[in-house]
Order: sequence, then C-alpha cells, then structure tokens
Amino acid sequence: MPDQPAAAPTKRRRRTRQETEADLLDAALRLLERDGALAGITLREVAKEAGVNHGQIYQYFGDRQTLLRAAIGRLIDTKVLSAQSHWDKPFAERRRAMLQYALEQPQLMRLEALSALDGDPELSLFPELDRTRQALERDLREGELPEGADGLVMHAMTAATYLGYCIFREAIARDLDLDLEELDERASEVYDRMLEGLTTRGPRHGEPRGA
Repeated sequence: MPDQPAAAPTKRRRRTRQETEADLLDAALRLLERDGALAGITLREVAKEAGVNHGQIYQYFGDRQTLLRAAIGRLIDTKVLSAQSHWDKPFAERRRAMLQYALEQPQLMRLEALSALDGDPELSLFPELDRTRQALERDLREGELPEGADGLVMHAMTAATYLGYCIFREAIARDLDLDLEELDERASEVYDRMLEGLTTRGPRHGEPRGA
C-alpha cells in the first residue's frame, strides 16, 4: 500500500493584539493569586506564564506599573458594580454598596494596594470622580449630608476604611479568632454606624453637644 502523503501542517492562527493583551493580563492575575500580591512578579514571568514572547509584553505595557494598572482595569471591567443605579442613591447607601463590592473583589483590593506600594504615580482610586462630585453636591442639596460637610473627604475616608479592611481582613479574623463570614457581618454593622455618624446632623466641630 503506497504511503499516504503527510498532512499539511495546520497554520496556527495569529492572535490579535487584544487577545494577546488579555492573555497577558490573565497570566498576571493568576501569578498574583498564586504567589501573593507582593511576590514581585516581573514582565518576563508574566510573558512566560501567558506563552507570549517576552518582547511583546514590553511592547504592549512597557513596565510593571502599567501592567498592574491594566490588570486593575481588567478586574473592574469583568465585575462592574452590579447596581450602576447606586449613583442615584444617598451617600450612605452608595458607600454600603462599595463595601460589598470590595468584599467581593479581594484581588482587586490587593492589586490596588500593590500599585500604591509600588509608587505608581498614575494609580487612581477614584476614576469616576466627576460623578462622585455631582452625587455629593446632590447629597448636600437634599440634606443627605449635614450642611457644610466635607463630602469629598468623607468619600475618601470611607473608601480608605473599606479598602484597608478588605486588605487586612484575613489577618484581622485570625487575630480576633473569628471566621470571615462573622467578621464581615460585624464589620458591616460597624461601618453602618460610622456612616450614620457621618450623615447625622449634630453640633458643629468645637460646639458642646448639649448646646
């Protein structure tokens, strides 16, 4: 029986830039999840994990800070805040929604912390600051915040609270000998009390409470 001609090799489809970038970002997130946020991943390691020529990752991202920012954006894009209508809600409800979002996105919180520790000058924790300002102005007009309240810094400090909690919650649970579910429930209750204190009309700074 005559030999059959060898089948022509199948030509591998060339990946688009968008697909390659997605592969690299997914690889970076896998390495961060596997090795920890402070493991010090390099662009070459990410390229190897993704099966991509290391020259391409430098071409697409340039440096580690740019890669980390892009990975943060990918996490945000894959899990947008479930209720975009939260912008129409009062201050306290918006901040509660963000706490729950942060609890569901522990890797995102760690990645933002890594970028901050990395000294990334382009890291932005508040990419929708214009919408935030508009919502805060509405809160003041409608009496959801006390007259004269520093809404912008209240927004920043409540964000710092849930960001820090989500980064350290596992260590906190170990120290307090609590399981994460119970700790999250109790932390949410305390956060509600903090929000209540911020949004309740009370004496101005320096005034006696009995006045």
